[in-house]
Amino acid sequence: MTMPPATDPVSVALELERLHRSVEVGFARIDGSLALLVLCSDQTDTRLADLEARVDDVERARWPLPSLAALLVSLWQAATNR
Repeated sequence: MTMPPATDPVSVALELERLHRSVEVGFARIDGSLALLVLCSDQTDTRLADLEARVDDVERARWPLPSLAALLVSLWQAATNR
């Protein structure tokens, strides 16, 4: 097994600082990406809630149509069978 060459403490400290900075930059990038994803998710939730409300309005507005159509067909059939 080979031993790593002896390095001076200053170069070790510089490497550790460089590594620390790289990790810090990576975390900042990930944090920004996560913030963007949360924003997109919030916008999607808002759009979904709006769409659900619109569908509810459409369903509420059209519910009597099938019943009225069935009633008219029944009346028409009753009138034509006499």
